[in-house]
Amino acid sequence: MKVLVVGANGQVGKHLVQMIQASESLEAKAMIRKEEQASYFNELGAETVVVNLEDNTDTIAKAFSDVDAVVFTAGSGPNTGPDKTILIDLDGAVKTIEAAKKTGVERFVMISSFDTTRKAIQSAPSSFAPYVVAKHYADDWLRRTNLDYTIIHPGILTNDKGNAQVEAAEAVDRGEIPREDVAAVILAALKNESTIGKEFQVVGGKESVEKAIQSL
Repeated sequence: MKVLVVGANGQVGKHLVQMIQASESLEAKAMIRKEEQASYFNELGAETVVVNLEDNTDTIAKAFSDVDAVVFTAGSGPNTGPDKTILIDLDGAVKTIEAAKKTGVERFVMISSFDTTRKAIQSAPSSFAPYVVAKHYADDWLRRTNLDYTIIHPGILTNDKGNAQVEAAEAVDRGEIPREDVAAVILAALKNESTIGKEFQVVGGKESVEKAIQSL
């Protein structure tokens, strides 16, 4: 299965492409924003495609050639304003979903925020609320499709080295999780069809990634 990783140059994306390339059953296609970002993925033997999420849906859809699944792990980042949050985390996600529908790519894994409920929007600090709003509506757009989706809600992301030990369920207590372990969870979800049509929160824990995903 060939997996298009949208936001491949992000920290979770880089871990994920590396893991996919190391697996036996999957191969990665890294969607990046700039040609100069390609060298990392070339060294892994991964195919790259340069597409900007601010482009239109038809342009984004060109990246979907010959892929079987897509993972949306892109984000505007913490140093941008609400405008970029809307353009990337909401509109970019929706256009990616529409591109998948347009090209017949049914498997879609969305990396969301830990809590994207209406209650979370209302309680979020003003600086963080636009991000939660963007993720809330992007998640909802995906749920309303006929795509084989999985929505992953990771806890507070850290750069600690992963240990492949997590806690995953429809609802868990808020906590931290290494970005490397988020990538491992994505990989396990891609390999496990029982995650289709499901969404779950995940933080660091005491259960292996494989067992946690199988028990969802």
